Amino acid sequence: MNHLTNLTLKIWRQEGPDEAGSFETYLVESVSDEASFLEMLDQLNERLIGENKNAIVFDSDCREGICGTCSLMINGRAHGPQRATTTCQLHMRTFSSGETIVIEPWRAAAFPIIKDLMVDRASFDRIIEAGGFITAPTGGAPDANLIPIPKPVADAAMDAAECIGCGACVAACPNGAASLFTGAKITHLNVLPQGQAERYKRAEAMVIAMDDQFGSCTNHGECSAACPKEISLDVIALMNLDFRKAKFRNRKELSRG
Repeated sequence: MNHLTNLTLKIWRQEGPDEAGSFETYLVESVSDEASFLEMLDQLNERLIGENKNAIVFDSDCREGICGTCSLMINGRAHGPQRATTTCQLHMRTFSSGETIVIEPWRAAAFPIIKDLMVDRASFDRIIEAGGFITAPTGGAPDANLIPIPKPVADAAMDAAECIGCGACVAACPNGAASLFTGAKITHLNVLPQGQAERYKRAEAMVIAMDDQFGSCTNHGECSAACPKEISLDVIALMNLDFRKAKFRNRKELSRG
């Protein structure tokens, strides 16, 4: 049975990165418990536009938990109270009628606010540009079974590749670290045969790019708890191991020179 919910929303409004922001309170009525969280915000925006007021700016794209675009702190938790769920997959049946919901953008120095609930996550792009790819000659795609890959290795790579780059790990981390994101992007390439040629160069370059943009990891574990894809902390350990190996290799090469 479809139930209707009335809610009080306290939403962060900010005109731009250099403007002061504040919370504004909105009442939304008759929200279907089958609606997603973003659909509820759509409903509020339609009302605001009808009243000749500025709509609330927030990010969204696929709305299927794939793209990682939806990025909201909901009652102090990245993506809201439900584990392994992106904001766009969060349904209003999670909340009770009459409840007050506080909605904020990601709070991280590396993610400056653009407007309202939208932040700039281009700092993630700097990490990927540093080495989140493999160099391969052009030509036709090789057969899928041309390079045999053990199932545990394939599973580990796929688990790491589930990272959608939403930034919840950074927003949840007390230090604003991006180790879970970077570890996932390094691991899903470094455990596969195709990623071996540039493995240590990749690890070093991406970690250095990460350190330039984000805070340091001190193993709070909040990142994995907030991750909608439940990326394991193991990827951070693998990243640190490859980074250390990369540094030892560099020293050997310098000593030979």
